[in-house]
Amino acid sequence: MTGETYGKRTPTDLAPHPAHGPEELCSEGTEIYVRALREGRLRTADARSAPCLAAHGFLRPALDDVEWLEPVPPAVALHKLLRSSEDRVADERRRSERLAESFEPLLRVSAQYDTPPTDPLITVHSEKDHISTVLDRSMTHATEVLAIQPHNSYAPSKARFREAALRRDQELLDRGGRIRALYQHTLRHAPPILARYEQLRGDVQARTLDEVTERLIIIDRSIAFVPANSDRSLALEVRQPALVTYLTTTFDRLWHLATPMHPQAVQQPTLNGITPRQRAIAALLVEGHTDTDIADRLGMNVRTARVHIAKLAATLGSESRAQLGYLIGQSGILDREG
Repeated sequence: MTGETYGKRTPTDLAPHPAHGPEELCSEGTEIYVRALREGRLRTADARSAPCLAAHGFLRPALDDVEWLEPVPPAVALHKLLRSSEDRVADERRRSERLAESFEPLLRVSAQYDTPPTDPLITVHSEKDHISTVLDRSMTHATEVLAIQPHNSYAPSKARFREAALRRDQELLDRGGRIRALYQHTLRHAPPILARYEQLRGDVQARTLDEVTERLIIIDRSIAFVPANSDRSLALEVRQPALVTYLTTTFDRLWHLATPMHPQAVQQPTLNGITPRQRAIAALLVEGHTDTDIADRLGMNVRTARVHIAKLAATLGSESRAQLGYLIGQSGILDREG
């Protein structure tokens, strides 16, 4: 090996050069190009690690010796690249014109049969502020709202959303509309719920059930809103007629099964000393649900659920969980509703 080649890399030793355009010259290419400008020329082998220079027109073979490369002046290289770019733009403009000419007769035919665009049948909305705005817009001219409101917390952070809902509801009632709302029995004596209905003026009614579905809002029996995730930061706006009809029918059937709470509360009767709350718990106990499941489904905390279970066991004379299930079945308290 001669001294001239000792320590130098052969072409096979070089790493693949990353592809790039002339507008983003690589650092190695920039260094070699600056050297060529400074020295006036350089050997072909010295530029082998930056093939982009020759490819994009920054270096060209010397006329007197092909083993050498000469730098193309930056102003000349820039002018050529700009000309090339302008040519591509002109080609694209001509292509656009030809496409427009080709499609013009087809567009004329299509215009005779096109139907006007309609709202999407199902739309996903994100962020609670945006969802509130969409509800505002949807209820602008509404005359009826059907709502299912499951148990939830009344944290101070949610106050502004409750205020917005109260304003929307009152505006609807002022137009002569009506509101029907379903809650869980656990909220029959909740101060925030009672305060809300004391503030509303108009045709508004509320009823309760032991268990309700997830949140549902139906506007004029033509638009429905349902949660799309667990924390309700996503909502589906449903305008598909069959789905909205299905949801409305479900609401109507639940409404007829529910117990009035507002404007006049109906007291749920006891049966053989068993309260309606205890009957609901008894039904879930017989199905094999845990205390936590029962509390979650009936909208109460676990401690309250266990207090009701203890009272139910005492009323029926049960000494164990297994015996309680048997006694519930024998008592007949689940055979009819009071």
